[in-house]
Amino acid sequence: MIGVFDSGFGGLTVHRALMEALPERDFVYLGDNRNAPYGVRPPIEVLNLTCAALERLFGDGCTLVVVACNTASVVALRWIQQQWLPVRRREDGVARNVIGIAVPTIEAATEAGTGLSRVIGVFATRRTVESGVYPLEIRKRRPEITVVQQACPDLAGSIERGAPRSHLRELVERDVMEMMANAGEAPESVILACTHYPLVADLFAAALPAGVRMVNQPEAVAGALKGYLGRHPEYDASNGGRRRFLSTGFSAGAMPLVERFWGGKLPFVEV
Repeated sequence: MIGVFDSGFGGLTVHRALMEALPERDFVYLGDNRNAPYGVRPPIEVLNLTCAALERLFGDGCTLVVVACNTASVVALRWIQQQWLPVRRREDGVARNVIGIAVPTIEAATEAGTGLSRVIGVFATRRTVESGVYPLEIRKRRPEITVVQQACPDLAGSIERGAPRSHLRELVERDVMEMMANAGEAPESVILACTHYPLVADLFAAALPAGVRMVNQPEAVAGALKGYLGRHPEYDASNGGRRRFLSTGFSAGAMPLVERFWGGKLPFVEV
């Protein structure tokens, strides 16, 4: 069983890509909607909430979990991988691992032969921007690239609450205008570095200048997971295509947007 975890509905954008790339695998999705969004929370809260979600998924039989939340990936994942997981392995003797989504996205954005850009814009939560992970890792790979970050402090929470589309459009347009003003020029590529944002990718496309390329984070993560499982078959031997959707409790107002993206109803079970 492969677990997919996000602070709320945003991780479904990655989850769907994973299911399409690996239809034979068993997946369980956990959205911590009750505590969303993570991007406005202190780092220690992000870490504690992420560990609690991982414990839940491990308890459900997952041996591998994809943290499909950019904030949790950049704030908590390194400590979890280096400190928390080794202790868990020693305690129960079970080999488990947790992987994130930032690195595959950065690799996709900086890969030679994919329309490499001189200026990359990163739209993200406040905590993801403050971590500096995206500019740091992009410049390690391509020091000639200029990275312009833009925090979107209200967008993920508004999506979770089921805000009207007109309000979401205003937020996206405001954040795009602010990035453009700070950058002084239009980015050639942008990363929607919060998995909630692809739910309104059309609003970003409309607000950005024509021709700006959007890095496809879900597709990049799906490709990375497929390669990872090929190298590490010990982390998931289950096949059957079973699906479960768990949530800690969400606003019903968000479901029309989520189900329009998904293309149908989602059988969420509250935990």
